[in-house]
Amino acid sequence: MGLRWKCSTLAKFVMFAGLSLVLSPQAFSAKEFSKKKVTLGSKTFVVEIAETPDQHERGLMFRSQMGEDEGMLFIFKNEETRFFWMKNTLIDLSIGYFDKSLKLIDVKEMKSGKGVPDSALPSYASAQPAKYALEMNKGWFDKNKIKIGSKLKIH
Repeated sequence: MGLRWKCSTLAKFVMFAGLSLVLSPQAFSAKEFSKKKVTLGSKTFVVEIAETPDQHERGLMFRSQMGEDEGMLFIFKNEETRFFWMKNTLIDLSIGYFDKSLKLIDVKEMKSGKGVPDSALPSYASAQPAKYALEMNKGWFDKNKIKIGSKLKIH
């Protein structure tokens, strides 16, 4: 009886915790990411850092807005062609891909995945191998006159 009660209670807890995550994706928003100051062009700003596989997968999902100079820097262990998609991403974004020397090699404009089935979401590939990716609000790179070849500095 005691073991059955414990298993049943544990199952209920796990089910409740899982349901809470499904119902409240905001619970994992900015809290799980550290922040760092970066400089790109004449702009210095603070970004969230995604450096683990779980953080890479989570990214900016479920965010309904972002401040003008806020974003997320994805740091990978190696340099290779990168592919991003907008699953569960509610806002349009611009992504800048950077090589291992932190030089901007590509910028893509990415459309929100809101209301789009996963199977219909486009993939946004880097034009060359990249070690870093910086997601900002749509149009941020153009607005701030950030050109290919610009260097990113992580403080």
